[in-house]
Amino acid sequence: GQHNDARMNLAIALTAARYGAATANYTEVRHLLKSSDTGRVCGVRCRDVLTGKEFDVRAKCVINATGPFTDSVRKMDDQEVPNICQPSAGVHIVMPGYYSPDNMGLLDPDTSDGRVIFFLPWEKMTIAGTTDSPTDVTAHPIPTEEDINFILSEVRNYLGPDVEVRRGDVLAAWSGIRPLVTNPDSKDTQSLSRNHVVTISDSGLVTIAGGKWTTYRAMARDTIDAAVREHSLEAGSCQTMGLQLEGAEDWSPTLYIRLVQDYGLESEVAQHLASTYGDKAFEVAKIAQVTGKRWPIVGKRLVSEFPYIEAEVVYGVKEYARTAVDIISRRTRLAFLNVQAADEALPRIVDIMAKELNWSEQKKKEELETAKTFLYYEMGYKVKTDQLTDSSEISLVPSDIERYKKRFRMFDKDKKGFITILDVQRVLQSISVQMDENTLHEILNEVDLNKNGQVELNEFLQLMSAIQKGRVSGSRLAVLMKSAEENLRRQAIPVDRSGGGL
Repeated sequence: GQHNDARMNLAIALTAARYGAATANYTEVRHLLKSSDTGRVCGVRCRDVLTGKEFDVRAKCVINATGPFTDSVRKMDDQEVPNICQPSAGVHIVMPGYYSPDNMGLLDPDTSDGRVIFFLPWEKMTIAGTTDSPTDVTAHPIPTEEDINFILSEVRNYLGPDVEVRRGDVLAAWSGIRPLVTNPDSKDTQSLSRNHVVTISDSGLVTIAGGKWTTYRAMARDTIDAAVREHSLEAGSCQTMGLQLEGAEDWSPTLYIRLVQDYGLESEVAQHLASTYGDKAFEVAKIAQVTGKRWPIVGKRLVSEFPYIEAEVVYGVKEYARTAVDIISRRTRLAFLNVQAADEALPRIVDIMAKELNWSEQKKKEELETAKTFLYYEMGYKVKTDQLTDSSEISLVPSDIERYKKRFRMFDKDKKGFITILDVQRVLQSISVQMDENTLHEILNEVDLNKNGQVELNEFLQLMSAIQKGRVSGSRLAVLMKSAEENLRRQAIPVDRSGGGL
């Protein structure tokens, strides 16, 4: 439950390359190649999805290890073959770290409807899941509000009555697809398994299906053993036992201290780099920019509350990342930890990638839009923003409505019935707070339901109602307006009204 699955996947690919594997990123299989003499599979036709270029890869043996897409490749080999993969959707949510102890997890194998729920500290946040429901195979699975609320309702059972589990505390949500399989050689073909199955077709296509992260080495060994037997390949004994992955060789639990001492990185950043990249963390530290501050000396963060630094974007490109989605989801885990933070970091990430990859302004715009769409649909931004819609009802008691109206009028001095960026700037200046216009625009845009560039009274009351119900949390506009009101109240009382003075 603690490992960084995206980094693990990349470390395996990099290790394979170190041992001589030729790897191709952003590549899809169009169809299988078969020998005209024997009808045996002898390669694949591939397509580079970034350039559209197609090419052939010839091979003595082709292994189908494609997870939920297992059956689509098997049908390239034989259209009539029955499906063995039953894709199952599992939704996970991430909540603030204070919902779970740092060193303790909880797993309940018998929830209200029989599904397994776990509740674990992960990347200094709390991850909770999961659902288990049949789904169609898609490259872009989307979490639903129903799934998120199921997990939240189960989570409430584990916490004390004094802890309010709020819908607004869901910082990210996503749906993953499990490739549950039935063994085609089994008599009971109805039972689904989380174990792995290795099958070989009449034309020699080797398929490894099912399985899980914790058994990946055993899965690889069983698959290669089957390939060696079927295709009479020359191979020595299995080398996986004790084989260290990329970054493991010089890693130690105290490696991060050297990063702090040698490069002047923040301790939290150094711990993150060491646990993520292993001994390759020094490569990241070497390209980290000087901050210009007394401390840290190097390592500019992408967003203040997470330990990801700008140098990781540059290093990600060196490790074959070619899209902004890659950086926010697979090279860092920002999208999985906080969609709003990922959204805020995107412009800087795109700028860094553009410099490294010589992107045009048009390409930068496309990457930004694609990444924003990814966050909106696949990482839970949409279901989060749906908590505040035009149809949101206002359920506030009259005294609260009056209190919030009074707060709103402090900003709407001209009694227009709405507030704009200029109104907010004026109040902030009166309490000596500076905030750039882009940030203010983002803050208002979160609440501006009809997207007309202004926040009406009704929209503000809907926001406050949603906050009271716990459907929305961390609204920057609500906090800003509350603190501004309190600051204005606390402003110095004139001497002649405070009992005199000298």
